[in-house]
Amino acid sequence: MTLTSTLAHDSQGSKNGLGPLRYTRARTEDFPPIAKAYTNVSREVREAGLLKRAQGFYALVGVALALGFGVAATGFILLGDSWFQLLIAVAVGFLFTQVAFVAHEAAHRTVLASGPANDRLARVLIAFVGMSYDWWDSKHSRHHQNPNKVGKDPDIEVDTISFIEEDAVQARGIVRAITKRQGWFFFPLLTLEGLNLHLHGFRHLLSRGKVRGRWIELSMIVARFALFYTPIFMFLPLGLAFAFAGVQIAVFGVYMGASFAPNHKGMPVIAHDAKLDFFSKQVRTSRNIRGGWWATTMFGGLNYQIEHHLFPSMSRPYLARARKIVLEHCRALDVPYTETTVLRSYAIVIEYLNRVGLAARDPFDCPVSAQYGR
Repeated sequence: MTLTSTLAHDSQGSKNGLGPLRYTRARTEDFPPIAKAYTNVSREVREAGLLKRAQGFYALVGVALALGFGVAATGFILLGDSWFQLLIAVAVGFLFTQVAFVAHEAAHRTVLASGPANDRLARVLIAFVGMSYDWWDSKHSRHHQNPNKVGKDPDIEVDTISFIEEDAVQARGIVRAITKRQGWFFFPLLTLEGLNLHLHGFRHLLSRGKVRGRWIELSMIVARFALFYTPIFMFLPLGLAFAFAGVQIAVFGVYMGASFAPNHKGMPVIAHDAKLDFFSKQVRTSRNIRGGWWATTMFGGLNYQIEHHLFPSMSRPYLARARKIVLEHCRALDVPYTETTVLRSYAIVIEYLNRVGLAARDPFDCPVSAQYGR
């Protein structure tokens, strides 16, 4: 069974006459190279002044986040022993995710004026949300270099959920049971993603391999957990304290997963031996989310995933203007530009994962597997 022609979906490209997309295991011959496409787009973007830093914008975001945490802390103190504290936990989970968005942008050197300053800021902010910068930066850099490419993109490697059929086939035990209908389990499983991210960070920092800034990161993360959880377990009854921690971690995980999943899941998967030009590789494997300013706020700029992958160092306020330039070039070059609503993107992700999960079923239970197994 392959991914060819598994799902058709909404796209701005289809609306603009570029034709509907089909999810494929893309090979080199499927996407012929487009000479100078990226050179021309980047020249126009640069001339429009969209690669400058937006330090004022990020200063305002920083102030807003600081005020948000201040309000949450005040609410925590005033509420005391009350189950309304779980509302504070929801707010804190939301705020940590917003910090993670800024950390992501700092890692791409979009926030401050110099590269080293951005790196330091990213390291501190990612530790603040309880993750390892060295682990995340390595993983995310590989993703940007080869989005949705088999064997190269760590974001499509199996981690309970299988994103390609070869992994679904190999699932065993309880993981196999989940994989069979993994699309429906995807969002419930995201409640554990926050814990998963914390554990990945500690596992990486405590590993025997080379880790940049191991002890600095480990010290910051341990201090973060101590400072965050000590007052929770000191001033709240034990049951409420655990509930607060669980809700906060669950909200953080769901929000993070729901923000990153629509970007590439269900888009073409690139064969491991395919060689594509940069423009085709980044545009064809990425999906934008409609919604304007509110989507940009809620997704931390990740709603403009196509522009972010083409220009990773572009600051958040300029992504909308870059979209117009990229879209015009896609129309001229007949390259599908995929854009849909947030709800439709989630439906696509669920349907795609369920389709991949069919490979984990027995041939007699899966008509598609049975057809290809003949």
